[in-house]
Amino acid sequence: MRVITFNTQGIEQAAENGFFDWMVQQDADVICLQDIRAKEYQLDDERFHPEGYYPYFFDAWEDGYSGVAIYTREVPKAIMTGLGFELCDQHGRFIQADFEHVSVSSFCLPSGLKSDTAQKEKEAFMEDFMGHLNKTLRKRREFIFCGTTFIAHKTVDLSNWYANQTVSGFLQVERDWMAEVFDEMGFVDAFRQINKAERQFSWWPDYNRARKLNEGARLDYQITTANLRKTIKNAQIYRDVSFSEHAPVIIDYDIG
Repeated sequence: MRVITFNTQGIEQAAENGFFDWMVQQDADVICLQDIRAKEYQLDDERFHPEGYYPYFFDAWEDGYSGVAIYTREVPKAIMTGLGFELCDQHGRFIQADFEHVSVSSFCLPSGLKSDTAQKEKEAFMEDFMGHLNKTLRKRREFIFCGTTFIAHKTVDLSNWYANQTVSGFLQVERDWMAEVFDEMGFVDAFRQINKAERQFSWWPDYNRARKLNEGARLDYQITTANLRKTIKNAQIYRDVSFSEHAPVIIDYDIG
């Protein structure tokens, strides 16, 4: 089972940059998209409905803002949208597809960079999302959570970590949250299960040479339940073509 997660920063822009042409060549079973910045009714064009995939969208209430999507090669047994709290549901930040052996979701935390208020909203979301993760541990199925946390987990996941310790995305409270998810709760950072190399980033700032110099951060994750650890077979970040400031994270699982 090949799963791709990608923060589009606008699905229409990503399409113009060739994302869907690339996507259909990847033999992926599930593609999770974040920050699509469009309503479902605006995505009738055939380029957003590639042959062989079933698309599912969860819009934000506000136009041109946030929103997530899942493209699946197999019709899911069920689709779930939202998590029951306002910061998620009104902003279109969670959608889940249930399959026979596993549930795969696309999620996106708020960024927190714009202001102190934005950071407080991010931390509130983190707390509520943690509650959802806890609930999944009691369920008799496996989960893959795909999305953007806007948090670099460890120093290896950020090019200039020392200078960014007081910046949203590498604050101690954020790193502690990631540590609780992976170390205390037992979830798996699927990419790091396979790829231990340094400078494996999925996002680069919007300035001329950041991507070329590889000065960025790993902000995009596939987070799995513990029982999927041994099913993770390959992990890579696709950097060859720039579809947005983020890069697709591709992981292969031996599932089903």
